[in-house]
Amino acid sequence: MRTLVRPAVLKTPRGRLVYWSLFSVAIVLFTVAFIIPLYWMVTGGMKSSAEVARNPPTYIPEEWHPSNYSDTWDRLELAQYFGNTVVLIGGAWLLGLAIQLPAAYALSKLRPRFGNIVLGLMLVTLMVPATALLIPTYLTVTDVPILGLNLINNPAAVWLPAAANAFNIYVLKNFFDQIPDELLDAARIDGAGAFTTMWRIILPLSRPIIAVVSILSITALWRDFLWPMVVLPDPAKQPITVYLQRIADTTSLNMLIAGMVLASIPLVVVFLIFQRHILAGLTAGSLKG
Repeated sequence: MRTLVRPAVLKTPRGRLVYWSLFSVAIVLFTVAFIIPLYWMVTGGMKSSAEVARNPPTYIPEEWHPSNYSDTWDRLELAQYFGNTVVLIGGAWLLGLAIQLPAAYALSKLRPRFGNIVLGLMLVTLMVPATALLIPTYLTVTDVPILGLNLINNPAAVWLPAAANAFNIYVLKNFFDQIPDELLDAARIDGAGAFTTMWRIILPLSRPIIAVVSILSITALWRDFLWPMVVLPDPAKQPITVYLQRIADTTSLNMLIAGMVLASIPLVVVFLIFQRHILAGLTAGSLKG
C-alpha cells in the first residue's frame, strides 16, 4: 500500500514530524474551508443592513445585532414555512422508507423473476438528468394515471417523486446483500413469513444504512428548490427555501441572511441526530458468530 510517507520513514523522528505536519496542515485547511462560510453567514445575519451592503465588507461586525434573528423569525413569519417544510420532508421521508425498504428487500432476498431487469431499469433512471425528467414528472402529477388526480398544491406532489428514488433502493439492496441468507433461513424454519423476516431480522441489522439513506433524503429534500416551486404555486403551502427566494427582492439583506441561517439549523440538528444512530447501529446491528 502506497502512502505519502513510507512506513519505514514513519518510524523515524523526522518521518513522524513530516507526517504530523502534513496532517495538521490538511486539518487546518479543511477546517478553514468549512468554518469561514459558516462564520460569514452567521455574522452577516447580525450586521445592520447598511453594513452588510458595504464594499469592501467588514469581517467582524462593527455593531452586533443578535436580535436580527428573532426579528426575522417574527416579521417573516418563518414558523408557518418551517411547518410547511416539515410536512413535505416528513411525508416524503416516511413514504420513501415505506417503498424503498420493501423494494430493496425483495430485490435482494426474495429474488423475484425479472428482478435484475427491474433493478437495471431503475438504475437507468439515474443516468437521465433531473431537468430532463421535470416535464414528464410534472405532467404525471397534474394527471395521475388511472386515478386522474391533479396533485398541484398538494404535498403528495412532492412526496411521490421523492419516494421513487432508485439510488436509495440500490444502496439499501447492496447492504441487504451482505446479510447472510442463513439468518433468513433460520427465521423461515421458525415459521416467519417474508414480512416478519424483514421487520424482525433485516431492519434491526440495517439501522446504519437506514440512517445514511435518511440523511441523504432529508438533506436533498430540504435543499430542493425547483420542484416545490413548480408544484406548489400557492405561497401559503411553499417550503422555506422557496419562500425566502420569493421575498428576496422585498426583504433587507441582513434579514434575508438571518432567515437562511435559521433555515439551515434543522439540517445540522438532523445530521447530528442521525450520526449518533449510525454509530450506535454499527455496533447494535453487528453479526455475531
